[in-house]
Amino acid sequence: MASSSSMDKLSVHEYFTTPETLRPMELVYGFVREPPMPSYAHQRVVTRLTVRLYTHVEELGAGEILSPIDVVLDSEAALVVQPDIVYVSRDRLAIIRERIWGAPDLVVEVFSPSTAWRDRSLKLGWYRQYGVRECWFVDAGRETIEIIELQSTTPSRVFSGAEPIRSYVLPQWTVSPDQIFAYSS
Repeated sequence: MASSSSMDKLSVHEYFTTPETLRPMELVYGFVREPPMPSYAHQRVVTRLTVRLYTHVEELGAGEILSPIDVVLDSEAALVVQPDIVYVSRDRLAIIRERIWGAPDLVVEVFSPSTAWRDRSLKLGWYRQYGVRECWFVDAGRETIEIIELQSTTPSRVFSGAEPIRSYVLPQWTVSPDQIFAYSS
């Protein structure tokens, strides 16, 4: 399913009855979008960050870290996205029913050359519109992590090097970008 025509428009229910695949897919206003598989460098960063976030959240009993998973932002408009990593707080676990039905507390997007513009523009707009609290943009090329508090006018913050990442949603998080991007640790 590389692209769709107007006759291929799907509902959320129809989308979820298509055969399961390991390929990344999203449903954008009824049309399937299937980008190329992420690169090794992209997946390495996603894996390292997922493991560290999962360990942190699990130790605190703070909720769930998932990667990858469908996030239904708007069932009626047929808008389903797959952020690289999602966090749902313990108090909001009821939105997880085989998929996530509603806005996670945190979404993480690791930039790829083919997805950076879309992540920063369209997806960021959707995340803000549908109530995601925080978005992290991870740029492996620059070795930076930008944190955006979506339901506030607070400016985004960019973290690099040994500076601990400060999250509004996960305030006890103390991992630095060096720990995510370092190939030897």
